[in-house]
Amino acid sequence: MTQASDEKKIFFISGVSGAGKSQALKVFEDFGWFCVDNLPIALLDQFARLALKSPRMTRVALGMDVREGRLLAILPPLIKELKAQGLKVHVLFLDASDDAIVRRFSETRHRHPLGGKVADAVKAERKLLGPIKAAADRVIDTTHLSLGELKEKISETIGLTRTREMTLQVVSFGYKNGMPIDADIVMDVRFLPNPHYVKGLRAKTGLDAPVQKYILAQPIARRFLEEWRRVITMLLPYYVKEGKSYLTIAVGCTGGRHRSVFCTRWLAQKLRSSGHPVQEFHRDITA
Repeated sequence: MTQASDEKKIFFISGVSGAGKSQALKVFEDFGWFCVDNLPIALLDQFARLALKSPRMTRVALGMDVREGRLLAILPPLIKELKAQGLKVHVLFLDASDDAIVRRFSETRHRHPLGGKVADAVKAERKLLGPIKAAADRVIDTTHLSLGELKEKISETIGLTRTREMTLQVVSFGYKNGMPIDADIVMDVRFLPNPHYVKGLRAKTGLDAPVQKYILAQPIARRFLEEWRRVITMLLPYYVKEGKSYLTIAVGCTGGRHRSVFCTRWLAQKLRSSGHPVQEFHRDITA
């Protein structure tokens, strides 16, 4: 097998049924990982070869659970082999107390994969999963964790501690057309003087130099922009800590053509120059 690049990473996610493996996979997916649940162990080597060749599959999360039965015992040596072939492989194991597992199955009324009484099935499952838990790089006890807390622990586990790994969207809009429903942060810039009422600027937009020059000539605009950038930059690490992989910042003015467009362009450029992956949109610029 060809040696993997330093960017290729595979996380095996396993754990006791009811401990949150499915939720963990969803979190990985939210963070932009290519996720596969319950891949047959017999196909693992073939899948690894595919991952090495695919430029899209640089970060892969594989869910493995008790449905593989006794074949789970061969997973630890397979993981060692994958590491020897150059892949960065990690194992995350999710666990919870027996009482919590039994309660969760009772609340959801789901059948345990091993069937029978849940308490007995959990004991049998722990025995089957023993080799994987012993090989785990990290065990997360979800007994008392909320989904937000689980996201935070997973973000720490996969090293998502830098804000440059979070995708930012900055979008301008006009309040007369309604606020974007997917916005996480909304800034109203209608306090700035409106170029719409300035001769020669009405037909232009915030992407045009004359409009930008007009707005920047206002002392409040320059002060606001610098303070706003400082606040956004200060908050980004906390959104990452809460498990956010995408953050949408919406900037609104009356019509969405002048002030909000310029402020969106300004913030996007500043964040981009700091190394953040930023997408810039102007929803109402042609409205």
